[in-house]
Amino acid sequence: MWVTRERPGDVAAVRAVHVEAFGRELEASLLDELRACDAWMPELSFVVRFGVDIAGHVVCTRAYVDEYPVVALGPIGVARRFQGQGLGSALMHTVLGAADALGEPLVGLLGEPRFYQRFGFGLGAMMHVLPPDENWLQHFQVRTLAAYEEKVRGTFRYAAPFDDI
Repeated sequence: MWVTRERPGDVAAVRAVHVEAFGRELEASLLDELRACDAWMPELSFVVRFGVDIAGHVVCTRAYVDEYPVVALGPIGVARRFQGQGLGSALMHTVLGAADALGEPLVGLLGEPRFYQRFGFGLGAMMHVLPPDENWLQHFQVRTLAAYEEKVRGTFRYAAPFDDI
């Protein structure tokens, strides 16, 4: 297993991974829309390769906390036949390290807190970063990076394609 930046020839395989991982088209369609918008950050799109197969994918896209640029993590997915082997963790560590190296201050995501706390995420409200929908308070999480400053507070805003899901 090894993690690399996504390459142009990986797009179809990455899409297939998300469909298999989630058992539906929603995340793959969101990924299609994110690729076409100005929030796409190719330097934060990674695949994990297992042999000759692309077994997983993660991406961060441009987001904002009020006027402060940050990144949103997701979708992240690992094909079902490769789950439980540490590939998702490898993707998380890679994308978080890359975002930190790029000087991003904060990463936000919507997910299960008990799962993501092992990667340093905590509830956004505890950091004064609120989700765009108050119904998400119990699942919206953030992780600060080295460039974080306490002035980065307010409401988190995902890239426009997230508004359609």
